[in-house]
Amino acid sequence: MKKEVILWAGAGQIGMAIARRIGTGKKIVVGDKKLENAASTAETMNNAGFDVVPVQMDLSDRLSILNFIETGQKYGEIAMLINAAGVSPSQAPIETILKVDLYGTAVLLEEVGKVIKEGGVGVTISSQSGHRMPQLSSEEDELLACTETEDLLSLEILQPKNIKDTLHAYQMAKRCNEKRVMYEAVRWGEKGARINSISPGIIVTPLAIDEFNGPRGDFYKTMFAKCPAGRSGTADEVANVAELLMSEKGSFITGTDFLCDGGATASYFYGPLKPEK
Repeated sequence: MKKEVILWAGAGQIGMAIARRIGTGKKIVVGDKKLENAASTAETMNNAGFDVVPVQMDLSDRLSILNFIETGQKYGEIAMLINAAGVSPSQAPIETILKVDLYGTAVLLEEVGKVIKEGGVGVTISSQSGHRMPQLSSEEDELLACTETEDLLSLEILQPKNIKDTLHAYQMAKRCNEKRVMYEAVRWGEKGARINSISPGIIVTPLAIDEFNGPRGDFYKTMFAKCPAGRSGTADEVANVAELLMSEKGSFITGTDFLCDGGATASYFYGPLKPEK
């Protein structure tokens, strides 16, 4: 018997927390660049009563994304997408961040949108970083939103001379994620489907620990200490938001981004985290 299928990209803690909330009774296909990560996550989930199959999937490669989707279609209709894949500023160089977090996310949203079933829903994990960078012009935002995916990395604003460092590249990628969600929500809506993004703050995961131990570690530790919540967050708190967005209770929500950052962005603009001029 075929089941509704969840495509889950990025076998990390946030993706797992979301999958546990929405995955009961569904076939879950988890893809990760490292097959061993996907396999380990699938084993954990299967031992908890879920139905998960692991595959190798490279978010920076369109063919790999298409193979990921095709694998899911073998089990049934694609009903949901969880995109929690990506790299952080301390994990990769500028080129890789743009290829994975910006281009890859755009391709995944585009391709899943072509096959998502009526009534389907997706969520992609962005970041508070996209909200902290200076505002782009309306023309630049539209280019990030609407440019053909294969032309995205050729945009002038994404050329090496215009990207200061890996953090800037990450911020641009996450700003692009938010704009692509808006753009794709219109296309998904033609099929009666919805897509949103969540922008977490400092969530304790292996990726975050890499950042704590990286060159901007003190900045991140200060961020959660001085945000209104006064602490870092957990993957389950992000999953709380995703559960709403992917349920019938969120049926009127599409094409938008939800900050889940303990108020860090608010503090960055209007509180103790505001940079000195």
